[in-house]
Amino acid sequence: MTHGPSVAVFISQIVVLLLAGRLAGELLQRIGQPAVTGQIIAGVLLGPSVLGALAPTLWHDLFPGSAEQKAMLDAVSQLGVLLLLLMTGMETDLSVFRDARRPAICVSLSGIILPFLCGCALGALLPDSTLPSPARRLLTTLFLGTALSISSVKIVALVIRDLGFMRRNVGQVIIASSILDDTIGWVIISIIFGLALHGSVDTLALARSVFGTALFLALSFTIGRRLVFRLVRWSNDTLTSEMAPVTMILVITALLALLTNALGVHFVLGAFVAGVLIGQSPILTRHLDAQLRGLIIALFMPVFFALAGLGADLGALRQPQFLWLTAGLIALASLAKFLGAFLGGRLGGLTYAESFAVGCGMNARGSTEVIVASIGLQVAALSRDLYTAIVAMAVVTTTAMPPMLRFAFKRLPVTPDEQARLEREDFEARGFLPRVERLLVAVDASPSGRLAARLAGLLAGARGTPTTVLHLDGDEAYAREPHHDHAEHSTAVVKAAAASGGESATPPGEPVDVITRADPRGSTASTIAAEAHKGYGLLLIGREPAADGAGFTPEIAADTADLPGAFAIAIARARHRTTPDAGPLNVLVTVSGTRIARQGAEVAIALAHASRGAVAALHVDSTAGEPLGGPWRQRFGSALAPRTSAAAAIGEIVELGEHYGIEVRACIRRGDSLREALQHELGLVHYDLLVMGVSVRPGDPLFLGDLAAQMLQRAPCSLLFVCGDTAPGAPTPR
Repeated sequence: MTHGPSVAVFISQIVVLLLAGRLAGELLQRIGQPAVTGQIIAGVLLGPSVLGALAPTLWHDLFPGSAEQKAMLDAVSQLGVLLLLLMTGMETDLSVFRDARRPAICVSLSGIILPFLCGCALGALLPDSTLPSPARRLLTTLFLGTALSISSVKIVALVIRDLGFMRRNVGQVIIASSILDDTIGWVIISIIFGLALHGSVDTLALARSVFGTALFLALSFTIGRRLVFRLVRWSNDTLTSEMAPVTMILVITALLALLTNALGVHFVLGAFVAGVLIGQSPILTRHLDAQLRGLIIALFMPVFFALAGLGADLGALRQPQFLWLTAGLIALASLAKFLGAFLGGRLGGLTYAESFAVGCGMNARGSTEVIVASIGLQVAALSRDLYTAIVAMAVVTTTAMPPMLRFAFKRLPVTPDEQARLEREDFEARGFLPRVERLLVAVDASPSGRLAARLAGLLAGARGTPTTVLHLDGDEAYAREPHHDHAEHSTAVVKAAAASGGESATPPGEPVDVITRADPRGSTASTIAAEAHKGYGLLLIGREPAADGAGFTPEIAADTADLPGAFAIAIARARHRTTPDAGPLNVLVTVSGTRIARQGAEVAIALAHASRGAVAALHVDSTAGEPLGGPWRQRFGSALAPRTSAAAAIGEIVELGEHYGIEVRACIRRGDSLREALQHELGLVHYDLLVMGVSVRPGDPLFLGDLAAQMLQRAPCSLLFVCGDTAPGAPTPR
């Protein structure tokens, strides 16, 4: 073996760390423990304590002591820290603070202050022989205080999700508290890192670091949030190279890390904040998230944590003095964190049982602890022995947390209010519109195009959905009208409708981000398809149908031919031919009990709610001729007779309306066909819009079924055909 840096040795190290970390993580995961624990243990087994003792020659060949060779692995480790903090930030859901703000703040602050004081007391009492430098005792003391006070949001969230308690009230409090713990912890670590750079307490440097960190956080969560969203959106929509958004996300992470480093705080804060901002970006689709997580989890996570374990030397535990120190550190960290979180829970209004569960859940240090220990070792705030003790504490507390939390949750019954909330969230999770992360609108200058623009704005405003407007050629007769410069007018309609729809949202959201795209060739079908593949949940098309009303034009058929997901087609009738941009909508929607019909009903209810209008749901009961429920009731009696399909279908839509805060008027027709029932209802009541959930039928030209074709010819009001997803997250089959 050569003593200089070797690429072959470096690749061998990566392969061994990857395999050992993956296999050990898999083994621990199979017995109900976090994979990160196994990855740390794998590193310990590959380190000097086990492999180095059993096969010293092999160990020295695989991990030579030359500074150049170590620098290669250290570079991977530093990049791993950056990406792990990016992923941690992306998984940080700040929305959990809405319902758990008070207990989360109390738990986090109390759970940080008490362990921090205990850690500082321990650092002040440690003998000089355990310190890397007695002259820098203050720095070691601060690192120990931080190490004892923080929790790992990633491990906490992973365990609670695996146990099935993510949506329980106490689970939300634990998650929110650990998020706050992580955020405060990284700020503290960054400031302590600034102290380490100066070697002593420099008041001016400390004030600069604190003020710079506060200013950085303030700008990040105001101006920075929109800037990050626009950059990621620009890379996704403009650049054509493969995985361009992933590159942009990595560049943003690196730039924010460099910015915090320039402020005199550690780069981990910049990476963590970048992850939070990117995770909140509406453009972060499941596809992009999977690409990033695949890179980090497959490569950097097992390598980094195996390297962390590799740096631990268990040989120090053979010394009775250090063994007792490690055991005392674990006991002090566990007890202080538990008591701090428990007291915080009680101050936050939780019961004794809930506070006990919170104390158990906040005691997992996991990945965050290892990263803190690695930083402490890097800046010489921790000795190798103290580093080993902290890593051992991270492994023990992370391993003990799942069974303790499982024990605590078994003694927490579900309250009626909590059960109602869980049922409501289950109902909303089946929704179609919450999965629409971005909205694409393709409109021409016709009345149908202007109607589609308004409907899109109403849908976007209610949820703050980012919207892209594609302008089509349209009918030249409309485009020539001076007050219908459709490239500007349609976008203005979307923005105005979004603003009015946003006012009806509870709570009111931020202004909708609307951008305009105009293709010089007239936004052809291929252009629409290419744009749709950039990650949109719904395409809303506004074009005029065939002149005789007998079907859709070839242009509409071409627009929908190669779409990856859901789309809707708007057709203007009656008053919408002249004034499509204002007024409440009186909406009629057909209901049949199918998923497609439910998605259409959800769109109808959202439009009525956003426009402050009304909605009626029409269902035809095909069992009207059967006596009192048909053969079920005759054979088994009324007690076992099932709920009728009409009651079930309409009941679901009425319940959906309640979630939107709008009353749905139920219309059940018996014995008639749906076509006859529709014509009768449209003749009785003046409706502005008929919404139908439909599916594309095989063949050419575009055909949405006989009923849709008949309504296209005969309906006196405007139409919206919603061709939604056949299953959550699945594209519409064509």
